[in-house]
Amino acid sequence: QVQLVESGGGLVQAGGSLRLSCAASGSIFRINDMGWYRQAPGKPRELVATITSGGSTDYADSVKGRFTISRDNAKNTVYLQMNSLKPEDTAVYYCKADVARDSSLTYFRYWGQGTQVTVSS
Repeated sequence: QVQLVESGGGLVQAGGSLRLSCAASGSIFRINDMGWYRQAPGKPRELVATITSGGSTDYADSVKGRFTISRDNAKNTVYLQMNSLKPEDTAVYYCKADVARDSSLTYFRYWGQGTQVTVSS
């Protein structure tokens, strides 16, 4: 099994910053894409940012220029640096990793437990 453990959420004032971390552990052969998603109350889960195994990134329009996704392949960890936070960024943030557990390279999608980010105005 594979586990994704998130950390770094919390309460911050508008304009502030947070850095989220998500470390994968367990039966890992290779990790392909990783990413961050968020879900606000009453709204569907949405993509925030993704990063490929080669480091290519993609961002939701709402966070471009403010958030930066990165990864440390040696640590099986993905990060989300969140700057210039706005109240509308308030949500539960979930990390995602597509993981092959053996050399068959059959990928499974794993999700973190979610971490609350609250931005006050």
